[in-house]
Amino acid sequence: MHDRTPLSPKGLVDEYFIENRTRLLEIAAFLDRVDRVDPSYPAKDFRMKAFLEALASLARTGDRVDHIQMLLSDPSTEPLEALDRKSAVGAYDRWRRE
Repeated sequence: MHDRTPLSPKGLVDEYFIENRTRLLEIAAFLDRVDRVDPSYPAKDFRMKAFLEALASLARTGDRVDHIQMLLSDPSTEPLEALDRKSAVGAYDRWRRE
């Protein structure tokens, strides 16, 4: 079942295009800054790997939000014995070797 909006497709674009255009430009600026500092860094950082996978997922059709949420989320269901960090890092390190 798809959620419906009272806005037409044109109405949605009219309402949200500018704010999302701004978000795209902010993401591009962030990636450019990382590249200027060290273009090889994204391959070394699990957050950047997940971020770039999520960006590639935007070109998909369908449940982009669900797919991206799963790319960034910890799939484990067992509670940790102790917290592994003091704060959230925004992505799950599925590349970590135990």
